[in-house]
Amino acid sequence: MVRTRLLLPVLAAAALVLSGCSGSSDAKIDDGTLAARLATAKKTLDAAETITISLSTAKLPSGVTGLLSAKGKGNHSPAFDGKVTVITGGTSLDADVIAVGGKVYAKTGFAPTFLTIDPASLKAPDPASLLAADTGITQILVKTTKLTDGGKSRDGSDVLTTIKGTLPGSIVRDIIPSAATDKSFKVTYRLDADDVLRDVTLVGAFYPGGGNVTYRVTLTTSSSPVTIKAP
Repeated sequence: MVRTRLLLPVLAAAALVLSGCSGSSDAKIDDGTLAARLATAKKTLDAAETITISLSTAKLPSGVTGLLSAKGKGNHSPAFDGKVTVITGGTSLDADVIAVGGKVYAKTGFAPTFLTIDPASLKAPDPASLLAADTGITQILVKTTKLTDGGKSRDGSDVLTTIKGTLPGSIVRDIIPSAATDKSFKVTYRLDADDVLRDVTLVGAFYPGGGNVTYRVTLTTSSSPVTIKAP
């Protein structure tokens, strides 16, 4: 009788374990685990001394003034040094850009020296602001909702995990200032096995009357500090 009483709890525990293991082997990861992986990716980016960023779209809708691409390196002070391409008046305009201390300086083929500019007038962000730890682009990693497992994909020899979700326009506006705050944006992340972010794809209403636009973002880190000064 004693042995029977001891056996019943063991059988009950075994049943719980077996029920937890049942079902499809490729069952979707729960939101908590996905959120934890994205939080780890953000922590890695925010701890880096230097971040190299590339943010670009293949094209902008006809008649839209906005950001075509921004590529460069920077830090969390925040500061940025790189190249930016905007579309304005139907024309592509390339510029060397330094952003530091809350100011943005640009040098184009039309100007031999750096001039202070207001990027908002071109529907473009202050590129340094993208690298701010609290309000920059990494914040989207922990503010994405409706997370789902998008499966695996390969990038060369690396196997990446895809995580999909939704972002409110109020958060996306910190990246592209003309983004519609009353719209939701689709976001897709790819992480490697160590939860390092490989790239991000954002889709939504970035420009009034422009329909959906797709931006792709890549971020890579370095432990070597970079010094960026105003020109």
